[in-house]
Amino acid sequence: MEADSSQLAEATAGHNLEVGEEGRDPESNTLHQPLLKRNRTLSSNPLALVGAKVSHIESLDYEINENDLFKHDWRSRSKVQVLQYIFWKWTLAFLVGLLTGLIATFINLAVENIAGYKILAVVHFIENKRYLTGLVYFTGANLLLTLFASVLCVCFAPTAAGPGIPEIKAYLNGVDTPNMFGVTTLIVKIFGSIGAVSAGLDLGKEGPLVHIGSCIASLLGQGGPDNYRLKWRWLRYFNNDRDRRDIITCGASSGVCAAFRSPVGGVLFALEEVATWWRSALLWRTFFSTAVVVVILRTFIEICNSGKCGLFGKGGLIMFDVSDVVVTYHVMDVIPITIIGILGGILGSLYNYLLHKVLVVYNLINQKGRIHKLLLALTVSIFTSVCLYGLPFLAKCQPCDPSVQEICPTNSRSGNFKQFNCPDGHYNDLATLLFTTNDDAVRNIFSSNALKEFQPASLLIFFVLYCILGLFTFGIAVPSGLFLPIILMGSAYGRLLGIAMGSYTKIDQGLYAVLGAASLMAGSMRMTVSLCVIFLELTNNLLLLPITMIVLLISKTVGDSFNPSIYEIILDLKGLPFLDANPEPWMRNLTVAELADAKPPVVTLCGVEKVSRIVEVLENTTHNGFPVVDEGVVPLMGLATGATELHGLILRAHLVQVLKKKWFLPEKRRTEEWEVREKFDWVELAERDGTIEEVAVTRNEMEMYVDLHPLTNTTPYTVVESMSVAKAMVLFRQVGLRHMLILPKYQAAGVPPVVGILTRQDLRAHNILLAFPHLQGSKSREKKH
Repeated sequence: MEADSSQLAEATAGHNLEVGEEGRDPESNTLHQPLLKRNRTLSSNPLALVGAKVSHIESLDYEINENDLFKHDWRSRSKVQVLQYIFWKWTLAFLVGLLTGLIATFINLAVENIAGYKILAVVHFIENKRYLTGLVYFTGANLLLTLFASVLCVCFAPTAAGPGIPEIKAYLNGVDTPNMFGVTTLIVKIFGSIGAVSAGLDLGKEGPLVHIGSCIASLLGQGGPDNYRLKWRWLRYFNNDRDRRDIITCGASSGVCAAFRSPVGGVLFALEEVATWWRSALLWRTFFSTAVVVVILRTFIEICNSGKCGLFGKGGLIMFDVSDVVVTYHVMDVIPITIIGILGGILGSLYNYLLHKVLVVYNLINQKGRIHKLLLALTVSIFTSVCLYGLPFLAKCQPCDPSVQEICPTNSRSGNFKQFNCPDGHYNDLATLLFTTNDDAVRNIFSSNALKEFQPASLLIFFVLYCILGLFTFGIAVPSGLFLPIILMGSAYGRLLGIAMGSYTKIDQGLYAVLGAASLMAGSMRMTVSLCVIFLELTNNLLLLPITMIVLLISKTVGDSFNPSIYEIILDLKGLPFLDANPEPWMRNLTVAELADAKPPVVTLCGVEKVSRIVEVLENTTHNGFPVVDEGVVPLMGLATGATELHGLILRAHLVQVLKKKWFLPEKRRTEEWEVREKFDWVELAERDGTIEEVAVTRNEMEMYVDLHPLTNTTPYTVVESMSVAKAMVLFRQVGLRHMLILPKYQAAGVPPVVGILTRQDLRAHNILLAFPHLQGSKSREKKH
């Protein structure tokens, strides 16, 4: 049962929650003592920001609905059908990996060629000393690319804006995110990412690739777009929330793998960051999907290395190979490694704090309409272009080192020693970092065995600039990822620390840059295991493992002491009801009965219910689940005559289907098993289409009856009313529930069989604190200690 807070009435006075003395510490209460009297009902907000669009959200049905239809289908399945189901699961995992790999390759090819030809054209103007013309061309080209990406997001698919990872986390947590995985969102995400990344904005394609992989998985699982679905029977077996969750998890893993060419890192990213529910069979399928992605990427890299992909060469698919560097470190190197970890935690949490403030302001701007969204994106584009083009003129030209094997200087699209405005035999180190694609910038700053390639002043300018751009670019109406901006910022201060250490360390400056990037990502995103593996697969150097682990653990620990991860902050800003893995400590002193008392009385239905009653309930409530109760049933041995039976829980969607199909009875009776199978099958019941407003019921039909027994989930999850909210929340999240029934502790005549129903919104700390404001003081005391 999920309720809209604006439509909830005041709960009836069941338990008066009072305490003996006013200043009492709520933490001293036991589960048997009532808490302070609440001053309002338990509320919820059904609206959230999905992408850049405000949407009405509901929870997903990850629980198996064990009604009579499901049980019959399960008993009647042959071994061949079970094998077919397993085969198609693996086939979908293969297709997800295949298509994600192909689309990722297409995006990389497009970005590298568009950005490459743009840079070569500007280099031509610079070589001819036409600096102002080069600035106009560079800014104009970036402006058009940004306008293209922004118009796609603003006008066609607002849900494609941003990285999409917070919404995927919410979906896999059990929150339905409307229009997040549609075909329009997929197309806009692909071409919007190409435009935004090619425009030189401080964003990456890694987050969008995770979203793209998830979109592909969702569309394959449901048989295509909503309006043009394939109706093959085997596809319909996957048209339920439970199987779609597994497929989308494969898609998210494939997206990370495609972004970093890191198959194991992709699996661990899904396990550590986005997935709420996991099992061994899902582990195998996600690993299979990422393996397919790697094969596709490897194939196209071989093709492109032969020069058949235009300007796409060693770049494009991020691969920072520092395997040729001999990693040696001694005990004293623990000090700079610890400093990098602490800096990463502090700067990462500071970045999260400032980005939160910027996003609040951006939300106010974006609410004013489409024109303001476009103007904001174009303003950021102009500022970025002017900085990327103009700041290299502040750097001093450096003479080329004859001992370096790479070409120096160079004016090609990529390269470690950009000539820019310098005379022959000299290079501009700041232009090497700024006047290139973001992927090449990372590759250049990670370069090893070049101690004096970058001057401290240039690295400082680069770091400050990308801190500013990283704050003001994320949040505009284009597809964007956080991975690459954070890598660029972290690698800059990491390399600066490496220069400062000088001869006091044996670790290469390029490796310091790698450790700096890892520390800032851990300090902001709070990932450890998946990040460690991703960086190992990126750098292709296993000797980095010990020091990378130390840096990540320190950064995450320091960051956690200040604020939540960046994705948790975004989830909270968007209003998505994400259930965290760890309940608040004060939840152990609140019982589920007290939560139920803060809600309106539960609405129940009879096993054989009148049509008019069903219509009335559906029209006057927003609940999505209703307990089915039979009164006066023939008792089992040992029970009193006229016992009340809790038959189970029926979903709102199933009641709507009953009314749509006119499955009515002229008299009040229970149906036979064959009768319900003539009208419904369990695959149809997985659909959630239709509302009560679409149903027309005549006056005569209102007087008829419906037997709800065959459609009722007879095994809903139940808890006793004395259970603590903390324990109930853990159970709710781990099992992936939508509804949790609360049963009375004592069974007696006149005691209702159901005390209440808990939903996701009821277990959110924010909503509980609104109904029980005295707990806010307890929360503040916990933070102090």
